[in-house]
Amino acid sequence: MPSSISSSPVQVRCKGILFDMDGILISSLESVERSWTNWALMRGVDPVLACETAHGCRAVDTLAKLRPDLDAAEEVKIIEGHEMVDHADVKALPGVLELLSALNHNPATKYRWTVVTSATDRLARVRLAAGGIPIPERIVAAEQVTQGKPHPDPFLAGAKLLGFKPEECVVFEDSSAGAQAGRAAGCIVVATTFSHPIDTLGPAHFLLTDLTGIDVKALPDGEGLVLQFTPLAG
Repeated sequence: MPSSISSSPVQVRCKGILFDMDGILISSLESVERSWTNWALMRGVDPVLACETAHGCRAVDTLAKLRPDLDAAEEVKIIEGHEMVDHADVKALPGVLELLSALNHNPATKYRWTVVTSATDRLARVRLAAGGIPIPERIVAAEQVTQGKPHPDPFLAGAKLLGFKPEECVVFEDSSAGAQAGRAAGCIVVATTFSHPIDTLGPAHFLLTDLTGIDVKALPDGEGLVLQFTPLAG
């Protein structure tokens, strides 16, 4: 498994980029854990188990594991109600604003990225705004797919939204479920070590500490783009 030592720089050619939200673009871990803890205490669930199960997955899928006896739609409303108003400490993660600025300031790359998240569309837009993240007009959110991560549906939908084949896209993820989903979709997966131990990120092709120092350049004739970064070494 890769260590904390960096290897040599690599270049990855692609046509589109699919960013997970929580743990990749923004840090909302405190908000997520507070909201799930509040719900768990209401419903007689171990708060630690609830928080561990929720990370990287849709709320509806987490609820099916924790309390399948409850009405998932109603429980999602309760959890989302907490999350919608609990975003004071949401912030952009290192390197994110610089990378998105580089993408958005070049007409050749501006529309080659989007967000693929396990949050609902409404919650995602609130959190992205709270973190100062430029929000794409169209994103892939929880309610837009039949099956959430680790199923490939979210990233297949993201590639389709951008108009590219999955294998032409790079996925940035921080969770085990997300890395599995990206790999299953056929994308190139770059995982960060923000929230999960390295040994749980085996499906990723490359590992990074965060998005700091990623260089992006447009290829000529609209052929896509090149990402250059230095992954953690094996």
